This record gives sequence, structure tokens and C-alpha cells, in this order.
Amino acid sequence: MSQVDFHTGLGDKLPYACRLLRKAWRAGRRVVVTGDARQLAMLDQLLWTFDPGEFIPHARLRAGERPAPRMARTPLWLAEQPADAGACDVLVNLGPGLLGAGALPDRTIELVAADVDEVAAGRQRWRQHLAAGRQPVNHPQGS
Repeated sequence: MSQVDFHTGLGDKLPYACRLLRKAWRAGRRVVVTGDARQLAMLDQLLWTFDPGEFIPHARLRAGERPAPRMARTPLWLAEQPADAGACDVLVNLGPGLLGAGALPDRTIELVAADVDEVAAGRQRWRQHLAAGRQPVNHPQGS
């Protein structure tokens, strides 16, 4: 059974995602991040600049694109369609979209910002996990 964690009440999701991804990368995890194309483009840029003294190896896949064989060892993928990136240890969903009913990796992390639309989308994703028989755990980050 996949462990599902919701990190909620985030003031700014993308810098939070960068710190989370750095931690996962340092722990040797293979991570796929999914979200809409705009969010992934912004995260891609932020991963290059959020910590000038460190490089977090990552690559971006657009919808329907598959990783080139020479990129197989890349530990962090930003993918509009998570299945395009292949197997992973951790799946991070920036939302607002649902993940679908398929099997999930060992760990899934849902990031939910504090604004009203994000909270509503996060609640829908929470219900989706419950309907799939998963028991999500909330980790509130805001005050």
C-alpha cells in the first residue's frame, strides 16, 4: 500500500517543493513531480536558482514525451503525465489534477497551497485517495 502524505497550508508551494525535492534527492530517491505545464516550467527554473551553491539533477518531460535512454539515471523528473517518466520511489503531485486510479509508488506526496481553490482541489484529491482504499495523512505546514 502506498503511503500518501498531504502537505497543506503552504504559502508558496514551489520553494517548498524545491526543499522537499532536495531532501529526497540527497536520500537517493527517484522522484517524479507532476502538475500542470505552467507549474512544472516554473519549478524547473526554480530548481536551477533556489540554492546557488547546489545543483539538483532533474529533467522535464512534456506530455507524451519519453525519457531519452542517456537520461535514464536522472533522479528527478518533472512530468505532466507521471507514467511517462517510468517507475519512481516518490511521486509528488503539485495539483490541481487528480492522479488517476492506477497503482502508486511506495510514497506519494500531495502539495496543497493555502488559497481557496487549492484547498478545494486538495480535498478532492484526498477523497480520491480514500475511494482508492488509501489512508492519507495530513501534515499541516501553515499557521
